[in-house]
Amino acid sequence: MSTLLTATPGQTVGPFYGYALPFERCNELVPPGSPGAIQFHGLITDGAGNPVPDALLEIWQADADGEIPSATGSLRRDGWTFTGWGRAATDDAGHYSFSTVLPGASAPGSAPFILVTVFARGLLNRLFTRAYLPGDQLADDPLLNSLPAHRRQTLIATRDEAGLKFNIKLQGDDGETVFLSYPGHRP
Repeated sequence: MSTLLTATPGQTVGPFYGYALPFERCNELVPPGSPGAIQFHGLITDGAGNPVPDALLEIWQADADGEIPSATGSLRRDGWTFTGWGRAATDDAGHYSFSTVLPGASAPGSAPFILVTVFARGLLNRLFTRAYLPGDQLADDPLLNSLPAHRRQTLIATRDEAGLKFNIKLQGDDGETVFLSYPGHRP
């Protein structure tokens, strides 16, 4: 068959069906309270600064040693296998939270980060961003250095008593989060 098919027109992401996406402990990459566990959490807001109560986030990350998990079974939460992947929904106030570990750098000279994907009402496609760990290692990161200085802060998490806080602003002139596009991804 050599007929070229045209793409189906895009639709907004969602709605999300409560019976299809959640699974047991989906936001726990490690059990809360386990050694090295931190909370990766934040708030998602729209362009007007209002909380987004129905967003869905997925994260991917390296483990504490910078190793990227490659074993199958990321939906299985057995209490000791770190899969590097999780999913969480925002609550009515726009907050999300994951129980995970601080990722290590996955390549020499790179800064450690958590890859974040956002799905939400009104988006035509998912949005990709990174949450970098704060610290001196950021000075040499190629992605951060490719951005205007005033935009870099939107990709850097802050430390707090629970672990890492990373707020996401979906649009707006004042502090919109930098979103990324990957080869083959149509924004």
